[in-house]
Amino acid sequence: MIGNGLSNLTIEEDTVSSVLDVSVVVPVHNEVESLPLLLEAISSTLIESNLSYEIICVDDGSTDGSVQLLKDQAQIRTDLKSIILRRNYGQTAAMAAGFYHARGQAIVTLDADLQNDPVDIPMLLAKLEEGYDLVSGWRKNRQDAALTRLLPSKIANWLIRRITSVNIHDYGCSLKAYRTELVADMNLYGELHRFLPALAYIEGARITEIPVRHHARRFGSSKYGLGRTFRVVMDLFTITFMKKFLNRPMHVFGLWGLIFMVSGGGISIHLAWAKLILSQDIGDRPLLILAVLLLVTGVQLFCFGLLAELLMRTYHESQGRPIYRIREVVGSKEVGYG
Repeated sequence: MIGNGLSNLTIEEDTVSSVLDVSVVVPVHNEVESLPLLLEAISSTLIESNLSYEIICVDDGSTDGSVQLLKDQAQIRTDLKSIILRRNYGQTAAMAAGFYHARGQAIVTLDADLQNDPVDIPMLLAKLEEGYDLVSGWRKNRQDAALTRLLPSKIANWLIRRITSVNIHDYGCSLKAYRTELVADMNLYGELHRFLPALAYIEGARITEIPVRHHARRFGSSKYGLGRTFRVVMDLFTITFMKKFLNRPMHVFGLWGLIFMVSGGGISIHLAWAKLILSQDIGDRPLLILAVLLLVTGVQLFCFGLLAELLMRTYHESQGRPIYRIREVVGSKEVGYG
């Protein structure tokens, strides 16, 4: 059972009752028709699997009655926690709020539109028990429009796989299972929710994926569409930098700064030789402008590297974040004497 396998932490007797096997986090934005069916499907699946659970629905600025429905359901259901955000912040913020309030030893996320099937949750948790830190769903037979949804998704997934080196087929699938201690180490901003496997990889997580069911949308239309493309691309650059240079930004800024300065210096020496020794006119040469540009850019990049190093140290030290992650410690805590 999940409670036995997902955590080795010792829990005080007075808090045992508050620790659950799984927290199901559901971002909600204008899904009033789907919510009653979704809540019943989640609860029936987890009760049948004999798991202790909670459902955390985070309303992300709905205007269709979802807020009132969640408030009413939270009054009559003991397994539901409804979190109402002040406005529409986006799916990443909604998921972050759900993670913060979760008290399960595992966290499962899924969309509120009934396209993800709650029946797959026990399968994800069973895979998590095999020693993985994150199990991602793969909508192998995705039921969406080919031109407006499937094609952009395939291109985006291919690009993300190539850049992040995390071999997940379906980054956009919200149906995922996480160990709670994993998401506790990750801060989400922008559109980073779709890059959670890449963020987990940076933290040293064991990641896998399994095929899951996917249904055609029954009510309304997608609330998170192609309008996010620019933000997703920008966040992809952020993830790439974090993956390679989070703890050593000087290695990228300093390297290019040094290359530019050496190149500019070499051109400057050549021009100085031409002017002072060969008595040639260099005032109208493009090389002179190039040399100045390279030197100035090189100095700026080098300074950016120094500033990034200071910011990186502030980032880690202000939050007490180590630059490493320990998976486990094996051996006695006491020193033996022969």
